[in-house]
Amino acid sequence: MPARLVIYPPDENGWRRVRWDGTAIAVAHKPSDIAVFLSAAGMDNAEDLDLADSDLVEWRGGGPET
Repeated sequence: MPARLVIYPPDENGWRRVRWDGTAIAVAHKPSDIAVFLSAAGMDNAEDLDLADSDLVEWRGGGPET
């Protein structure tokens, strides 16, 4: 099963496109931005999301430290 959250490689300015369930929701500059976007998209307890959970999150072009 594909990851529900896909975070794309950073662009030349460090921004990453973020998709949730196949829908583009935002661009993020840092990992903490992602919880804000998911909360706005209706996810309960988005701040508790484990961005290292490879069953839910697919990091492309490096993980949150990149």
